[in-house]
Amino acid sequence: MNINVKKIGETEEEYIEIGCHMRDGRINDIIRFVENLDGNISGTKGEKKYAIPVTEIFYIESVDNKTFIYSSKDCYETTRKLYEFEELLKGRSFLRISKSVVLNIMKVDSIKPALNGRFSCILRNGEEVIISRKYVNPFKEFISKKV
Repeated sequence: MNINVKKIGETEEEYIEIGCHMRDGRINDIIRFVENLDGNISGTKGEKKYAIPVTEIFYIESVDNKTFIYSSKDCYETTRKLYEFEELLKGRSFLRISKSVVLNIMKVDSIKPALNGRFSCILRNGEEVIISRKYVNPFKEFISKKV
């Protein structure tokens, strides 16, 4: 398969074109991946409100009845609940890994077993998040479907 990238003018709308003999599962996966890159989620930092691109989110965590969105460098607060994010991001590369965390699988650098049947994920920004025992099997199933 050849991949061609064409630079276009600043005023033109960006587009993706796929040339294929037949639309099959592989092509549908590519389309789904590209569609999932689109979108923003709102969050606040201090007094300012921000539109956070979904692709920049590393994980979303609930602590003391507050929900936080973590990117590579920043942390934003949001009024949405964790279960709302779980539903909103269903079908994307996000997965519930504990009672308090929804993780963007695309931001995982490495995974290793931890104590008591849990797993430890090191993210691309160096942070570590723990997959609790209850969520290890769904995590393994999710990963096996993505690979």
